Amino acid sequence: MTPNYRQLADKEIATLTVYGCSAENWKTVNVVEDFTPNYFSNVHFSGNIFLGKYDDIFDLAGGIKKHSGIFNCHLHNCTVGNNVYIDKINNYIANYEIADNAYIENVDLIVAEGTSGFGNGVKVATMIESGGREVPIYDKLSAPIAYMMTFYRHNSSLIESLEKAVSDYTLSQLSDKGKIGKYSRILNSGSLKNVRIGNFCDINGASSLENGSILSNESAPIIIGSGVQCNDFIIQSGTTVTESAMLTRCFVGQGCLIGKQFSAIDSLFFANCQGLHGEAVSIFAGPYTVTHHKATLMLTALYSFMNAGSGSNFSNHMYKLGPVHQGITERGVKTSSNSYIMWPAKIGAFSVVLGTHKGNPDISDLPFSYLIENDGETHLLPGINLHSAGTMRDVQKWPKRDLRTDIEKIDPICFDFLSPYTISKILNGIEILKELLTKIDKKNQFVWYQNCKIKRSAIRKGIELYEMAVDSFIGSSILKKLNGNGLKTINDLASLDATSEIGTGNWVDMSGLFAPKSEVERLTNKIVSEGLSVEAIQVELNNIFSEYNEFSWNFTTDLLQKVSGKAIMDSDILAVEELIKKGESADLTFNDLILRDAKKEFNSISKTGFGIDGDENDRDLDFINTRGTFENHPFVIELLSKK
Repeated sequence: MTPNYRQLADKEIATLTVYGCSAENWKTVNVVEDFTPNYFSNVHFSGNIFLGKYDDIFDLAGGIKKHSGIFNCHLHNCTVGNNVYIDKINNYIANYEIADNAYIENVDLIVAEGTSGFGNGVKVATMIESGGREVPIYDKLSAPIAYMMTFYRHNSSLIESLEKAVSDYTLSQLSDKGKIGKYSRILNSGSLKNVRIGNFCDINGASSLENGSILSNESAPIIIGSGVQCNDFIIQSGTTVTESAMLTRCFVGQGCLIGKQFSAIDSLFFANCQGLHGEAVSIFAGPYTVTHHKATLMLTALYSFMNAGSGSNFSNHMYKLGPVHQGITERGVKTSSNSYIMWPAKIGAFSVVLGTHKGNPDISDLPFSYLIENDGETHLLPGINLHSAGTMRDVQKWPKRDLRTDIEKIDPICFDFLSPYTISKILNGIEILKELLTKIDKKNQFVWYQNCKIKRSAIRKGIELYEMAVDSFIGSSILKKLNGNGLKTINDLASLDATSEIGTGNWVDMSGLFAPKSEVERLTNKIVSEGLSVEAIQVELNNIFSEYNEFSWNFTTDLLQKVSGKAIMDSDILAVEELIKKGESADLTFNDLILRDAKKEFNSISKTGFGIDGDENDRDLDFINTRGTFENHPFVIELLSKK
C-alpha cells in the first residue's frame, strides 16, 4: 500500500537544518504524516525524496542498539521506508527504493544509473568461450529452460522463441530505480551499482556488485560476504556467495554455495551447486555440481550431480580455430584427484574418471563405468560403478542435501538412481557390449571402443551388471506402482496397465529433469507455435515433472512388452510376481556387493595412521572411536534395512 506523503513543515525543516541536514530544494522532500525529524544528522537531500517514520530500534550483535534514522549520507531521488537505518555512506545513494526495516551502514556507493534490467537479459557464453550457445539469463531461469537454450541450437525457431520470451520478460523488469528489500542489511561494503536486492538479504563486506539481482526472501535469505565481486549476474534465493568469490556474467541458482576465492566467468550454476577455491569458465553446472579444490579447473562442459576431484582439469585447448571444444558429463560423474579429460568428450551417467584421457572418448551409452588410465591408455570397465558404495551414498545424500528453503523451488529435480533415462542407456550398453564380444579376436583379450580399451572379462561383467540393473528397475517399478503391495487379484493386475503411450520412447535428462523426448518435442513445438512466455514454459515443465511417475511407468510397461513379448495385461499374476522376485533378487545382490565395497573402508589398510603412538589394539580402538564400526555406520544400517 502506497503511503500518503506531505511536504515538510517549516518547523521540521528548521529542526533538520539544526541537525546538519540540507537540501537542494526542501519542497521535493516528502514525508509520511507522522514523520518526525528527531533521528536525522548530516544528511543532504537532492531530487525527489520520500521518507517514512523512524521510531524503532535495531538490536545488533554484541548487545549494541541503534535507533532507526538517517545519518551522514547524501540521498538523491530515493524512497526510504519506515524504520530504516542509514549511516556512513561515503559517496551517496541515488535512485533507490529502500524498504522498511533495512539497515545500511559504512558503504561507499549505492546507485542506479540509467534504465537497468538488473542482470536480466545478460548473455552468458556457456559451453563455448567464443560464443555460439549464449544463454540470456533472467531471475526465474530454471535448468531445463537453460538446457533448451544451450543445447537445442539445431532448432533455430525454438531458440528465437526462447530468446524473445526472455527479452519480453527483461523488458518487464526494466527500471531506473534500484530496490533494497525489507529487513535487508548492507554493511562495510564497496560500490553497489544497478543491483536489485530482495528481502532479508545480508551483504557484509562485499567489494563490488554491479548489474545484478539478488533474489533474497524471508524463507530463503541470501548472504553476500567479504571481498565478493559480482558483475552482470543473478543470484537466486537461499544462496551464499562469500570469501572473495568473483563472478562475471554468471547465474547462480537456489541453495548454492560459492566461496573460498572461487572464480567463474560466463557460467551457469543451478540448484545446490557448490564452488569453492577453484575456477570455472563457460560451464553449464546442473544441480548438485560440486568442486571444492583450489587446483580444479571446470571448463566448457555440461555437468550435473557431479563431484570434481582435486586438480581435475578439463581442457579445450587442442583447437585450430578457437576455443570451441566442449564436453558432456552426464549426471553423477566423478573425477579422481589430478584427472584430466581433453574435450571434446562425452562421459556416461554415474561414471568415474581416473587419470589422463586425451582420446576424446564417447561412452554416453555405457553408464556406471570406470574410465581408468593405464600406461597412457584409456581402459573402460562398463557398469562397475553400479555396485560402488560411493555411488549409492551419493544417491542417498542428494535429496537430504537439498538446501532450497524457498516455497517456490525453481529447478524440477528427479532423484531416481535407475530411471527411464539411465535404463535406456543401459539397454543400449547391453547391445553394444554384446556386439563387442563378437569382435574380440581369439588371440586377444580386449577390444577398442570409442578410443577406450575394454577387456573381454570386463565386457561380460558389464553385461551381467547391466542386466541386473534392468531387473532391479522393473521389479521396483512394479512394487512402486502397487504401493509396495503384492498382486492378489485380477484388479491388482489391471492397475498395472499403462496410462498412455507418453514415455514409451526415448528419454532425456534436462539437467535434473527426466522427461520423455516426445514431451520435450511437444513443448518445443508449443513454444514456437504459441509464443509461450517464460512463465508459461516453466508451468509446462513443472507439469512434466509432476507426471514423471506416470510417464516412467508407461516406459516400464513398454519395456516389459519388449522383454517378454507380450503386454503386462496379457500376463498372469504368477508371471508378474516372478518379475518382482527377480528384481528383489537383483537388489539383494547389489546390496551385498555394495556392502562388500563399503566394508573396505573398515579393513586394516583403512586403519593406517590410527593409534599413532600405540600398538595394534590402540590402533583398532582409535579407529572405532573416530570412525565407528561397519555394522553401526548409518549408510550400512540403511542398506541392511532393505534386506
